[in-house]
Amino acid sequence: MDPQVIQSYIPLFTQAFILTVKIGWIGIALSFIIGILCAFILFFKVPAASAVVKCYVELFRNTPLLVQLFFIYYGLPSLGISISAEVCGALGLGLLGGSYMTESIRSGLEAIPAIQSESALSLGMSNRQLFTSVILPQAFTISVPGIIANVIFLLKETSVFSAISLMDLMFTAKDLIGLYYNTTESLFLLVIFYIIMLLPVSFAGSYIEKKTRYKMFGD
Repeated sequence: MDPQVIQSYIPLFTQAFILTVKIGWIGIALSFIIGILCAFILFFKVPAASAVVKCYVELFRNTPLLVQLFFIYYGLPSLGISISAEVCGALGLGLLGGSYMTESIRSGLEAIPAIQSESALSLGMSNRQLFTSVILPQAFTISVPGIIANVIFLLKETSVFSAISLMDLMFTAKDLIGLYYNTTESLFLLVIFYIIMLLPVSFAGSYIEKKTRYKMFGD
């Protein structure tokens, strides 16, 4: 391993890291919005919309992100819809993540015992108060581990962005290996930058999970 090669590659990997993180977190934010909306539709059993959401969840959970990206980036232009690689990456990640977030949030909502809803209504709470003050806070606490796991999963899935020519971390590593054959140095930096991206999320997730669990159940 050549330290000089590593030093010369760091600016390239830093650039790729910034792009990967930016698109990754935009996709995660989109997935969270989709997940909340779809989970509420399933929880409240909205007619017609529930069937559409179920089809969406099954479709995107059971197909690889790579296939979805190919369809969006290479397939949509044949229908007259052309989008940039950055938008494609964020959209693909958001749609994939939305299907997983939907199930995580829905399971949290449905985990609240019916007796709590009945008790709240018997005390004179409105349906809105029941949902915002009783169901939603507890559902969020229950959903936190699944949400954090999904965030880490989605950040790791950014490694397939190179398939649509995005200059992400994986693309940069493969490009440098192909050009200069410095495989060890490139893979070393790839691992280091993925650790830098994922480790803080893992620690923050554990902290949030612990705090929400203590808030619900106490020490």
